[in-house]
Amino acid sequence: MPFVSVIIPTFNRSSVVIRAINSVLNQSNKDFELIVVDDGSTDDTELILSPLIKAGTINYFKHHNLGVSAARNFGVSKSSGEWISFLDSDDEWFPGKLQEQIDFLQKNMSFNIVYGQEIWVRNGKRVNQRAVHQKYGGWIFDKCVQQCFIAPSSVMLRANIFHEMGGFDQEFTVCEDYDLWLKISSLYEIGYIANPIITKHGGHDDQLSTKYVAMDMWRLRSLVRILKIRNLSDEHMEIVSETIKRKSSILMQGYQKHGNSTGFEEVEKILKEINS
Repeated sequence: MPFVSVIIPTFNRSSVVIRAINSVLNQSNKDFELIVVDDGSTDDTELILSPLIKAGTINYFKHHNLGVSAARNFGVSKSSGEWISFLDSDDEWFPGKLQEQIDFLQKNMSFNIVYGQEIWVRNGKRVNQRAVHQKYGGWIFDKCVQQCFIAPSSVMLRANIFHEMGGFDQEFTVCEDYDLWLKISSLYEIGYIANPIITKHGGHDDQLSTKYVAMDMWRLRSLVRILKIRNLSDEHMEIVSETIKRKSSILMQGYQKHGNSTGFEEVEKILKEINS
């Protein structure tokens, strides 16, 4: 049994998926299995990966296009490691990523999840993160409510915790990671490595975050649900409620401005639900 199962979901990214795979194969710690889930690619992904598949270097699975959450969940269902790590096919790991996280967990045995800092690259050029993207460790539920600053590509977590949370919600088109980290941070302390352990590439057209502009609607749905499924402290309930009201106000102004009555009515319904 490997210590960690690495899951790479991919869809029509034959031009970059090898970079992601190589960043795993080049890890200083080799105690892992590598699972690549092809989410119904129509490009030459399978052809490019065929040498690695035949050599048994990667465990390759392909199914119909169901979205990144389904691909990650499927990969976990095929895994055997006690720990799980994810890597988006457009990102890459530093060579010591796994070892640094293993070292952290051996020194902090009460932790069930750890993530780390990132280097950001946009259209081939490194960019600096803004102060609003500051990352934190510890009991950070209140921080996770405000924004999603934990990159899936930087996470290592116990497989049983992933299953306990029900995995990534496949109904979420985007912000599925925000939803999962919200659920986990409401129950568990989050480990954090302050030095960079991954390179996060952005700026390309197929990023989900560039396709969906109303991402706060998905975050709003997640916030409403956390109020229902968790017995939050009074302080955390207030933080969630205030965040819901703030995001709702911004969304309703936007929907009203653009004449989106369906979105406006959905937010109205959410506000009535939490106020009843």
